[in-house]
Parts: sequence; structure tokens; C-alpha cells
Amino acid sequence: MSLRVVTYNVHKCRGMDGRTSTLRVAEVLREVGADVIALQEVLGHQAEAISSELAMPYAIGENRKHRGYAYGNVVLSRLPIFATRNYDLSITGREERGCLRADLALNSGALLHVFNVHLGTALGERRDQGRKLVAADLLADAELQHPRIVLGDFNEWTRGLATHLLRAHMKSAECRFRSYPGLLPLLHLDHIYYDEDLRLEKLTIHRTRKALVASDHLPMAADFAVKA
Repeated sequence: MSLRVVTYNVHKCRGMDGRTSTLRVAEVLREVGADVIALQEVLGHQAEAISSELAMPYAIGENRKHRGYAYGNVVLSRLPIFATRNYDLSITGREERGCLRADLALNSGALLHVFNVHLGTALGERRDQGRKLVAADLLADAELQHPRIVLGDFNEWTRGLATHLLRAHMKSAECRFRSYPGLLPLLHLDHIYYDEDLRLEKLTIHRTRKALVASDHLPMAADFAVKA
């Protein structure tokens, strides 16, 4: 079974031109053609609009309210969403952060655990969040018996503790192209990690005229083969 996944920080759907448009973000995602979409910095009504435009069910992990709307990470999927759980990665005194887990049903009857992550901007904050990610009640949970993908905006452009911890537990999808900021990408903030039950076949940064202005990040897409 082949599977395309994408991670995309949509910046509240506010583009590099200052215009806010869920339709434009949806059009970029339609260009990518992913089966599983992990979005960061999304408002609840924006997730609903993108879901409707793409005809893909979604789940949202609310980390806080923004102007009265739920705000956090979103997973959209062509695969059935079996269950979801949102983990709190917040550090006292910093912006609320989280990790949304979506358990997706594969054609084989097995599950795929997708973890959509958005880490903080401060070094010490990310160190604590990295430890939380690999803890026994999250990625190292003994009840997780199926393949895992961890993806999102890690805000790490160097190999910090979160990067080292995840690479010690999972394989890393390495990309020589950068994804932030959109018009002139200089930093590699978006990452994808995966278990050995998955085989990475292709990794790309989606660069089209529309993608360059739709958000301050570019989408990162990975094609996987799911081993039997």
C-alpha cells in the first residue's frame, strides 16, 4: 500500500501577501494530493472549510482559544479516522502547544498512528517538549502496536535535543530543501519521522506559485510504502 502524507504550517491561513484565505490553502493541498494531511496553526472554522473543500474528514487538537475559536493542530485523512487524542506539550510561561494523535485505519485492517506536532520557539522549551514526546505516555506508549509517523513544525533548524531524541527512536526523512519562510526558504523547521514498517520512497518540498504565498511555510510531502 502506498501513502502520501504532508505536513504544512498554514499560519492561520494568512499568506505572505497579508491575505487570509482557506480556499487558497485548500488549493495548495489539492496540488499536493496527499492521503493524510497534518496542519499546524489552524482555527476550527478554517479546518472545517478546508475539510469541506477537499471532501476529507478531519480531527482537531485544540491547544487554546483564539478569538473564540478552537486553535491548534489538524489532521485530515482519506483513510478512516479510528480514534484521536490530543497531548498537552505546553511549558509554563510559554504559548500553549500540543501533539494531536490520529489513529487511521489502513486497508489491511491495521492502524497507522499519526502524530501531528508543533513545538515551541525557545530552545529550553523544545528540550522539555522533546522529552515529553518520547515519554512512556506518548510515543513510547506500550499500547501503540502499529506503525507511527511523527510530523509537523518542530521549530528546530539545528539538531537540538528534540531532533536527537526522535532520531534515536525513529527514522528521519531527510530533505536538503528548506521550507521556511515561504517566499525565500532559509530554515528547515518542518520534519517527518517514521517507523521501520514504513518505507520512504520520496520526499519533496512543494514549491508552486500558489504555495509560495499561501503561508509562511511550504508543504513537505512524503510518499511511503506500507510494508505488509
